[in-house]
Amino acid sequence: MHDKEALCEKIRELYPDIGACGIDVNVDYDKEKKAWVVDLKKEKHELKTFLEDEDADLCMGGKQCVSLGIEIAQLKANIEKL
Repeated sequence: MHDKEALCEKIRELYPDIGACGIDVNVDYDKEKKAWVVDLKKEKHELKTFLEDEDADLCMGGKQCVSLGIEIAQLKANIEKL
């Protein structure tokens, strides 16, 4: 199991525009779902997505987190529409 701070930093590293756009990223492990909950926020917009252990392993290994990248793009698109 990964450290939540390390996973959060890796997500920021893989998606540097998160910080540049001022999107807050919170990461916690949901033992019931056996997955990481990635909570993206900017202003009043919020998007939660789950990152399975296998996907978290790929992220930590320096590979792209594809499902997370899609969610981040969606959040940014929603914010830009306003």
